[in-house]
Amino acid sequence: MIKTTIGEELDQHQQVLERTVQQSAVLINDIAMRMVACFQQGNKILLCGNGGSAADAQHVAGELVNRFRFSRAALPAIALSTDTSILTAIGNDSAFENIFSRQVEALAKPGDILVGISTSGVSPDILKALEVARAVGMTTIGFTGEKGRDGMSPKCDYCLVVPSADTPRIQESHIFIWHVICGNVERALFVKPNKRNQELDKE
Repeated sequence: MIKTTIGEELDQHQQVLERTVQQSAVLINDIAMRMVACFQQGNKILLCGNGGSAADAQHVAGELVNRFRFSRAALPAIALSTDTSILTAIGNDSAFENIFSRQVEALAKPGDILVGISTSGVSPDILKALEVARAVGMTTIGFTGEKGRDGMSPKCDYCLVVPSADTPRIQESHIFIWHVICGNVERALFVKPNKRNQELDKE
């Protein structure tokens, strides 16, 4: 017998997502605007995560490099989970916790952004990458769940905490928020206000 119904899952999803938006609407906008400034200044965004969060990092990088809602110039974003030769070399020769931080050392410059995605907020490789990113002058952005609030937030300039300990609900909220952010970034960089809007701004 199925223990939960789709309606119950949907209710849980909606409750977590609504609480996240209520608590973090200003933060979400701040993250989007920081990303806009990063791109305007000629910098790039690096993203990292494990498992489903690695998939989210790649998903977001794809939305930025290619397009989100409309065709426009490409934006520089790199998911650090995609090069298996680099990942396995670092993991084998050094330690798994260095798989992202070593790439940050190689690729980052001051003014870039590192996004670390971890539903638990305690992944050693993500936390170390955030530490190294700060040391090289990057802006650090974290996406986590309730359990990661204390461990991840101190290492981040911006930390989005989904108020839940349930990994599926956290991941669902993360990707919804990323879609909002990608849309806002795209519009801010590439949609020019029309003449009528400019006239209204002057009134």
